[in-house]
Amino acid sequence: MEEVVVLLGCPDADSTEIFGMTVTTGDPTFAGPLAGVALGLPVYHVIEEEVRNATPAEVYESEVGLLALALDPDPIIAALGRVRGN
Repeated sequence: MEEVVVLLGCPDADSTEIFGMTVTTGDPTFAGPLAGVALGLPVYHVIEEEVRNATPAEVYESEVGLLALALDPDPIIAALGRVRGN
């Protein structure tokens, strides 16, 4: 069985938290087809260290580099911590 991981690239903590909740515990807005549907998928953001370490450096720099420099990582990582329950 293949493992599915959700990789987000949202620009702020609020959208990261909403999309993270949508793919783990279900759509918190109860407006979409995943309302109340807990998929339980692991979710990461492209700026997290785990993602950076799992990606070849040249690929990460060309695909994520500028985005990573423009975002404030602490609130985004904190939002995913809330989603993951840690």
